[in-house]
Amino acid sequence: MNRCLGQLRLVQDAVVAGKTVLVRVDYNVPLENGAVTDDGRIRASLPTLEELLRKGVKIVLLTHLGRPKGERVPGLCLDPVAACLQILLDREIHKLDDCVGDKIKQAIDQGSSGEVFMLENLRFHPEEEANNAQFAHSLASLGDVYVNDAFATLHRAHASTLGVTHYLPSYAGMLVQKEINALNHLAKNPARPYVAIIGGKKAKSKLGALRGLLERVDVILIGGGVAFTFMRAKGYQVGDSVVDESLLEKVKEVIRLAHEKRVLVLLPQDVVVSEQVDASAKTVVCATDEIPAGWIGLDIGPETIRSFGEQIALARTVVWAGPMGAFELEQFSAGTREVGEALASGNAFTVVGGGETGAAVTQMGIADRISYISTGGGACLALLEGKALPALDALRG
Repeated sequence: MNRCLGQLRLVQDAVVAGKTVLVRVDYNVPLENGAVTDDGRIRASLPTLEELLRKGVKIVLLTHLGRPKGERVPGLCLDPVAACLQILLDREIHKLDDCVGDKIKQAIDQGSSGEVFMLENLRFHPEEEANNAQFAHSLASLGDVYVNDAFATLHRAHASTLGVTHYLPSYAGMLVQKEINALNHLAKNPARPYVAIIGGKKAKSKLGALRGLLERVDVILIGGGVAFTFMRAKGYQVGDSVVDESLLEKVKEVIRLAHEKRVLVLLPQDVVVSEQVDASAKTVVCATDEIPAGWIGLDIGPETIRSFGEQIALARTVVWAGPMGAFELEQFSAGTREVGEALASGNAFTVVGGGETGAAVTQMGIADRISYISTGGGACLALLEGKALPALDALRG
């Protein structure tokens, strides 16, 4: 993250006229009844596609969708995604039935400049996530140049994100550049106080980022399912709330390091609990040390909302990754909604990590009042943690 954008090979500088360009995009979008329900990630790729089409190229799109675990799953085929892109790009999209093989290569070779092809879901092949060299070479053989514009996948060393770069001249797309520029703002002298808000379902996916953030921020607010593992580590009984018992010692270490570095870590003072995760479930607000046996914590409570809001109001820089509760159900959405409103109403530079958090702020109608919404939760957190992103490093030089 400390390395400058200038070290990346940029798509704007690529000499590609008349060539076939493989573009790794992130079209891992939600589907319902055979249609895309949120086209934000598809829209985010349009500047790169339009830039390449202006240069007179043939485009081959590579993406994954869902987690088919190396098998062909009909409900995860990319036909609805291709149909959505066709409308947004106002250009025919040639959706292919696989991503490698002689028939696929022949179809692409017979195409002309200005045409756009979309390969089938990469993750139908187990070789994709295994970064299999032969599979990567087969993908690379479909084009002359490679562009990665899938920011949300940059922390994945997969065949389509890393393996292909060993065989083709490789460049960073415009979305990747935009993301790196925005997140660099958090690395280079951020205005203080700098507050991080960490939520979401699982502590495991956030613990590394929390350790990295201890080097950068002044305050960390912890909600969502992550908070209950922290509460258990501090000796609280949390009923049937989600807890990762394997992380308790690591969480204690994070708490100790925060104290050493004088980073204020705030856990919920009260929570909204229920006996089940259901839209009709009865809810109760209780103190975090009084969660009844058998009940599940599913949102932060009103006192916690007030306390978190006070810290956000004082902040000059805020990064938010992970909702405060099961926001998709109305009775557990107040924490996420109020934290979002606090961000939108403040004067800080605000960055929201992608995934569920990005979906939440869009759903709440406050996206235009957030400074920057990342398209990738995991990649965003990896950058904030200070981790190397192998697929990004492959675009440097």
